[in-house]
Parts: sequence; C-alpha cells; structure tokens
Amino acid sequence: QVQLVESGGDLVQPGDSLRLSCRASGLTVEDYAVAWFRQAPGMDRKIVSCISSAAIIPYDFQRARFSIARDTSKNTVYLQMNNLTPEDTGVYFCAAVYGPGSNWCPSTARDGIDYWGTGTQVTVSS
Repeated sequence: QVQLVESGGDLVQPGDSLRLSCRASGLTVEDYAVAWFRQAPGMDRKIVSCISSAAIIPYDFQRARFSIARDTSKNTVYLQMNNLTPEDTGVYFCAAVYGPGSNWCPSTARDGIDYWGTGTQVTVSS
C-alpha cells in the first residue's frame, strides 16, 4: 500500500523557517516526480515546488525562499521554507507522479497525480 506522509507543519511567526518532510512508503521516490502543493482556505491547491524522478528541479521552482531536496536513503522529500510570510499559510500536500528517469514535473494539481498525502498545516501569524 502506497502512503505519502507529510510532517513538520507548525504555527510560526513571520520570518521563521520550517522544514516539511514527505516520507514515502510502498513506492520508491527515485521513480517519481514529487511535488509540494499549498492549499489556502477556500482556494485550489497550488504547486510550490517539485523534484523530478531524475532529481531535476525546474527553474520556476528554484526560489530564494523555498528549496526542495530528496533523500533516497530515507525515501523522503523535504521542503525547506525560509523567511515565511502570512501568505504562505495553508495546508501543504506532497504528491507523486510515476515516471522513472524523467525531467518532468507537474504544473497543477490536475496533472495526472498518482498519489497524494493527507497534508500538514502551516500557519504563519504574529
């Protein structure tokens, strides 16, 4: 049975940092593009970062504040978020799309996602 389990969400103040984790079981992260999405209240899920199965991070996701990394020994993908603002508040989901050896990453939540995690809440508030 495939599971993606997110963790690391918290209530933090503006300017703080958080590292989210997406631990996979039942699949090998090296065979999947793994993406992080944020869903703010009343809004659709919006992609914030992705790492392809070939460990490529598309240019659009090479942001100064957010960085994504993969640890294949732990079958886990991380999202490091720095200098958080209230606009970063939401539920963060990881998602996996099968495709070994590919440079491809999804752009939207409708791009053929094979598996979703259940999410972790991030709240940025003073």
